[in-house]
Amino acid sequence: LVTMHGTVLVFFVLTAGLSGTFSNFLIPLQIGARDMASPFLNMLSYWFFFISSIIMVSSLFIQTGPFSGGWTAYPPLSALKEASEGSKMGVDMWITSMALFVVSSLLGGLNYIATILNMRTKGMSMTRLPLPIWAFLFTAVLGVLSFPVLLSGFILLLFDRNLGTSFYLSDIFVSGVGALPNEGGSAILFQHLFWFLGHPEVYIIILPAMGIVSEVLSVHSRKPIFGYTAMIYSLLAITVLSFIVWAHHM
Repeated sequence: LVTMHGTVLVFFVLTAGLSGTFSNFLIPLQIGARDMASPFLNMLSYWFFFISSIIMVSSLFIQTGPFSGGWTAYPPLSALKEASEGSKMGVDMWITSMALFVVSSLLGGLNYIATILNMRTKGMSMTRLPLPIWAFLFTAVLGVLSFPVLLSGFILLLFDRNLGTSFYLSDIFVSGVGALPNEGGSAILFQHLFWFLGHPEVYIIILPAMGIVSEVLSVHSRKPIFGYTAMIYSLLAITVLSFIVWAHHM
């Protein structure tokens, strides 16, 4: 329950739910576009997300149960089928679901970036964009740059689980089985790949909220945004810094 709760909360609700929902709704409205740059990519993004959700939820009903190694999926609990009941088929379903989720996020992110850069109405320069749009732009950039790294980490994890490779495993002993033929891998490698996404993920979650709050406060207090340029540079600084400080999560 803790693993599934963490996964659904961080990825499906806060990432897809917050930036996905509000980006699709607000970007065309606030930049004066008739629709997103590619409605087809938008549809694909939604259906990949839908299929991903179905796979994730259906893992609750298989005999050995869903993945139970934590939402961060650290090896060896996630890389060894012998580790526990929750390390069996549930993990493969979890990884498959997350891989589809990454595809969905990438399609959505590319769409948001293309729409903001190319479909602004006449006279709306970048320096006139509402702050939520800047926040959505930086959020999309974060996702497009960091999610593929997580996908590569998951693919290597699938290889370790099913193809006998040893990217994350080294000198593992399982009671009743003895030493497994895995050597030379490093569980820390997975942590690096995961948190290279995981730290930008923190800002993928919070940046849309920051942008929306800025606009809502400004409108309801009937005052123009204070420090508009500084706010944009702050969002940019957060975007850059989030890629170089992930180690503290480990």
